[in-house]
Amino acid sequence: MSEGRRVVITGIGVVSPGGVGRKQYWQLLSAGRTATRTISLFDAAPFRSRVAAECDFDPAAAGLSRRQARQWDRTTQFAVVAAREALEDSGVLGQSEPYRTGVMMGTACGSTMSLDSEYALVSDEGKSWLVDEFHGSPYLYDYFVPSSMAAELAWICEAEGPVGVVSTGCTSGVDVLGHAADLIREGHADVITTGASDAAISPITVACFDAIKATTARNDTPETASRPFDRTRNGFVLGEGCAVFVLEELEHARRRDARVYAEVAGHASRCNAYSMTGLSDDGLEMADAVTAALDMARHDPAEVDYVNAHGSATKQNDRHETNALKRSLGGHAYDIPVSSIKSMIGHSLGAIGALETAACALAIEHSVVPPTANLHESDPECDLDYVPLVAREHRIATALSVASGFGGFQSALVLDAPPRSAA
Repeated sequence: MSEGRRVVITGIGVVSPGGVGRKQYWQLLSAGRTATRTISLFDAAPFRSRVAAECDFDPAAAGLSRRQARQWDRTTQFAVVAAREALEDSGVLGQSEPYRTGVMMGTACGSTMSLDSEYALVSDEGKSWLVDEFHGSPYLYDYFVPSSMAAELAWICEAEGPVGVVSTGCTSGVDVLGHAADLIREGHADVITTGASDAAISPITVACFDAIKATTARNDTPETASRPFDRTRNGFVLGEGCAVFVLEELEHARRRDARVYAEVAGHASRCNAYSMTGLSDDGLEMADAVTAALDMARHDPAEVDYVNAHGSATKQNDRHETNALKRSLGGHAYDIPVSSIKSMIGHSLGAIGALETAACALAIEHSVVPPTANLHESDPECDLDYVPLVAREHRIATALSVASGFGGFQSALVLDAPPRSAA
């Protein structure tokens, strides 16, 4: 690692349920509004769970051409639009050497929606075991290869340095930010456009989560269906979206007088090697990831001012996470605000960690903790300060975001307020 190289966020772009753009995103979160509703992207009538947090996304209105809208899966469309916003926000385009510029994107499901629809097309809606490739899209190869999304962004970012994809399930959005930050710290790049995108609200995804009963069946009241840490919670709400950041080496940002949202101070990832879908109540691996991330950031637990929880609204995850925070933060866990924005925008799988990181950076900027919506009846086993219903003014110098994913992945990311001389 190059001694003294620090990494900051100088640009943010968002496509989320409830609005396109970081300003609309923050307005939704700070107002405590929910963007969960009955699925409209396809006929969900046959399914157990018919609720999702969809993005009201019009490719043409977002600046994409008809050709781009046809060529790119929805996941890539989100990524391109969010990246354009982040680059414009940062003003870094053309301000770094191409070989010192990279792209790292995260995704759990890649081009699920396009693959789902293309399979239905070539198999005659699943009737034919022997499919007819003649009817497939000419872009089918791009749908199969998640790296196509990063390659498209590399063209936009003029990046000829490190370019790649991180896919670790629901922790992808945190893990890719940590990886990108390490590439800058180690001297492999000065600027990396990074984030995560997923658009997987499709029949195959809904069917998979129906099979294990991980998603809520609260179909009659979709706007209040996502209830993290609430006694009445009964599963998560599927979502979609994207958040993209410009990460920059601190001195590089200072030389061009860039505005800084936050510093990426620490990160860590662990795996529990326990179960593909199950979690033990003790939260040991998540706690260890939190401790390691804080150690990297050189922070004591008492310095954490806000925790953006994974808060998926499944009973085992909420218990697991609550115990992990108590184990890693000690008594301080009871003294700091904790909230889950999945209560408002659902669980967008690999993208959610990036969206939660954006929420943390904006919370630092505005000194406001977004609330946990729909939290009316606290679960006695989840006894931390989960900021129910209404946002709270609160100065945040250090924010911690945690993520948990199938396969036992547990990750943590620490953001600090901008260094004084770069604010």
